[in-house]
Amino acid sequence: MADGTQTDSFSLRVRRDGGGTPELNTWGANSDYGTLRSVLLGPIENYQWLKTSSLSKKSLRRGVEFDPKVAQAQHAEMVDAYRSAGVDVHFHAPDPHLPYQVYARDSSVMTPYGAIITHMSQFWRRGENFRAIETYQKLGIPIYDYVTAGTFEGGDFNVIEPGAVLIGWEGDEGRSQEQGAKQIAAWMEAEGWEVMLADIDPYYVHIDLMVVMLAPKLAAVCLECTDPKVIDWLKSKNIELITVPFQETMALGCNVVALGEDRVLLPAASKTLKEKVKAHGFTVFDPELDMITQGGGGVHCMCQSLVRDPV
Repeated sequence: MADGTQTDSFSLRVRRDGGGTPELNTWGANSDYGTLRSVLLGPIENYQWLKTSSLSKKSLRRGVEFDPKVAQAQHAEMVDAYRSAGVDVHFHAPDPHLPYQVYARDSSVMTPYGAIITHMSQFWRRGENFRAIETYQKLGIPIYDYVTAGTFEGGDFNVIEPGAVLIGWEGDEGRSQEQGAKQIAAWMEAEGWEVMLADIDPYYVHIDLMVVMLAPKLAAVCLECTDPKVIDWLKSKNIELITVPFQETMALGCNVVALGEDRVLLPAASKTLKEKVKAHGFTVFDPELDMITQGGGGVHCMCQSLVRDPV
């Protein structure tokens, strides 16, 4: 279109080789902290714990009992929190063969240009990508492109501010490979974005476990597990860092969702961050989510922004 935007309708691929892809009119997000208007969540009905990460392996190793009714009640409380914050909530259709479908962050990534369909690492999650395509078709959201160079999961795509993205990868032993990370990085650079690539220890699963934006120029960060180069990069952008202790980070206490307008959704277990953001004047939504998070993913892992106000 003449104004540099595209008509929002489903298409299997809208990315323009070499950049210059028009932005969407209705859908999309150019930050992870603009006011959240519409969110995509996964279903809870089929959820069960599997050995997907150090956290879920620990829960299973220690014999922690998974209670699906508790998980469903906690998920419902989270959904209520979104709706009470004025967010329109959409869901992937449940597939009984996808026990980790609840983690909607990983099977796709929303950009201002359309959704990127990722390439899941673990075989029991790869079907989530196909269900994600169906969801975007149902909603009328175009697909920007598909990761084909290697595995990559959405928790490693971390928009720091408009035009700047932090992309993580963990190598062959982790969930996102360097090849997949570099493929997306090349796309974003062609669209004029600044990209910071960071290799992280597979123990930490995804980069959104340790760095999450809360508001313009304000991030929650675990200093103990974040590469100093990433910290320096954030500070070079004059981003204030609210630190989260390592132990709370490993319980997904840094894996939170900015709702915009100085509001944040975080798990009840994130006690340190809760107190710190309250001191910054934030309104906090803090549902109990431990029956879900002990399976390896937090509140940020469970959502994909579909519409955020541009900033």
